[in-house]
Amino acid sequence: MPVHLLDNRPGFPDPSLAESDGLLAVGGDLSAERLLSAYAGGIFPWYSQGDPILWWSPDPRMILFPGKFRLSKSLRQSLRNKKYSVRFDTVFAEVIAQCSHVPRFGQGGTWITEEMKSAYNWLHQLGYAHSVETFVKGKLVGGLYGVSLGKAFFGESMFHVERDASKIALFYLVKKLTEWDFHFIDAQVETGHLQRLGAENIPRSRFLEMLETALRFPTKKNNW
Repeated sequence: MPVHLLDNRPGFPDPSLAESDGLLAVGGDLSAERLLSAYAGGIFPWYSQGDPILWWSPDPRMILFPGKFRLSKSLRQSLRNKKYSVRFDTVFAEVIAQCSHVPRFGQGGTWITEEMKSAYNWLHQLGYAHSVETFVKGKLVGGLYGVSLGKAFFGESMFHVERDASKIALFYLVKKLTEWDFHFIDAQVETGHLQRLGAENIPRSRFLEMLETALRFPTKKNNW
């Protein structure tokens, strides 16, 4: 099945037309309008520096239901360690910059290009992208960022420079999303790390149905 070539319009083809590896479309831009259209359709960008923008909708899809988050014994011990503090949306640009140094499985170099950083920093300014940040003595040691629409949170990347720092950020994200009755965290593609934390694979068709339901609710914009 040929991959769809995007034009200047922000729309996307049906995700069911994606290749077996999840690749759906090529090209377009990273404008806020197109990115929000992509997430609302269960699609996300992922590509390397120097390549055209690639848009994906994998099947199956890995998601984390907040109520199924697994709190391991070691993470529980780390949470008891009072040296960590956690904040939301105070150093978004620094979090995405740190995440850009984290390699993604099967891909050489960073996939968080300068273009991606600019696009998501702008989404943050618009109130759609959020960061969770773990600090020790005022120093950023871990965190994550993603996009929020309706009752869905789309996780993009995590990083840590101290043990369990990114897991602590995820724990506090799950806690907040549970309080707000969010339906799921989209983890996009399978990783053993997220699976151990309770994430699971579901068929794309089910994911899209859940997403449609989650988007019926208003988006919680601006800083969290």
